[in-house]
Amino acid sequence: MLNLYHYTQLHGLPVQNTARYATWPVNCKDVSVSEIGNVAVVEQMGTSAGAGILSPYAGTWKQRSRVLFPQALVVSLFFVLLYWKVCIKLVSDWYVLPDFSHGFLIPFFVLFLLWDRRERLAAVPIRPSWAGLQLVVFALVVLMLGIYGAELFLSRISFVFLLAGVVWTLTGWQMLRELRFVFFVMFLGIPLPAVLFNQITFPLQLMASRVASALLPLFNVPVLREGNVIQLASIQLEVAEACSGIRSLMSLFTVAVLYGYFMQKSRRNRILLALASVPIAVAANVFRIVGTGLCVQYWDPDKALGFFHEFSGWLMFVLSLVCLHFVNTLISIRRWNRGKAV
Repeated sequence: MLNLYHYTQLHGLPVQNTARYATWPVNCKDVSVSEIGNVAVVEQMGTSAGAGILSPYAGTWKQRSRVLFPQALVVSLFFVLLYWKVCIKLVSDWYVLPDFSHGFLIPFFVLFLLWDRRERLAAVPIRPSWAGLQLVVFALVVLMLGIYGAELFLSRISFVFLLAGVVWTLTGWQMLRELRFVFFVMFLGIPLPAVLFNQITFPLQLMASRVASALLPLFNVPVLREGNVIQLASIQLEVAEACSGIRSLMSLFTVAVLYGYFMQKSRRNRILLALASVPIAVAANVFRIVGTGLCVQYWDPDKALGFFHEFSGWLMFVLSLVCLHFVNTLISIRRWNRGKAV
C-alpha cells in the first residue's frame, strides 16, 4: 500500500508533519493528505464521511483558493453565456412590475450574506462530490424546458438550481448546506409564474372584498357585494388584481426575511417572523379598502379613488412594517422571559 513518503515522492512535493505520519498509508481513516501551495499537508480527520480518501481537493476554501478561483472564473463565464438574456429580462421585470420591485434588494442581500459568513465559509472543508452532477443535470433540463416552453419562471429557477449543483460538485455537500439560506433568498427575487400568481391573487381579492364589506356597515356605510365588486351608494369599488394585497404580501414577506436575519438569532423565531408577515399584509390591505370606502361615503369619491388610494398604499405598508416590528418585539420579550426563567 502506498504510504505518505511514496506519495510525496511520486508527486515531487515537500512534506509537513513528516516525522509523525511519514510511514502511514495515505488511505488511513485517521489522516487526510492535501496538496496546499505545492506542499503535502497531513491532517487528522476523525470519523467523518469521506475520511481516509486521498483527494487532491481536500482542504478548506482558503487552502484550495489557487484551484477554486480558476474554476470559479470558468463557471462564471459559463453562467454568463447561459443566463445573460434571462437576467436582463428578470431585472426588467423588477423595474416594470410593481409586484416584484423588491427584487432589487435580493442581489445586495445575497452579497451581504456571503460577506457576513465569509469566515464560516472559509473554514468549511472542500470535498468535491460527483453527486452534485445530478442537480446540475436537473437544472439544465429545467432550463431547456423554460427556453423551449417559453416559461420564464423555469428558466429563472434553473439558475439557482444550477448554481447549487455547481457548488455541490466543486466544494461538497457541507458547503451547500452552509449556503442553503442564500439560495432560499435568491428564490425570493424570482417572480411567480402567471398560473400560480392568479391562483393566489383571486382568493385574496375575494377575501379582501368580503371582509371589507362586513366592516363598512359598522361605520354606517351601506354596501352590496358581488364577487370582488363592492357597490356603495354613489360608486362601485372593484377590488382589482393590483388591490388584492399580493404586492404588499410579497414585499413584506421579503422584508420580514431580511429583518428576521438581523434581529433574531434562532431559526424558529425567524420563521415565525416571516410567517407573521402574511396576516399583517392581508389585514393592511383590508383596512386600505375600508378606508377608501369611508372616503367615498364621507368625503369625495374622486379624491378617494385618486390621491387617497395611492397614498394609502404607502401608508398601509409603513403600518405593516410597524406591526412587523411589534411582532419582533413580542418574540424577543418571550425569548428573554424564557431565558430568565431558565
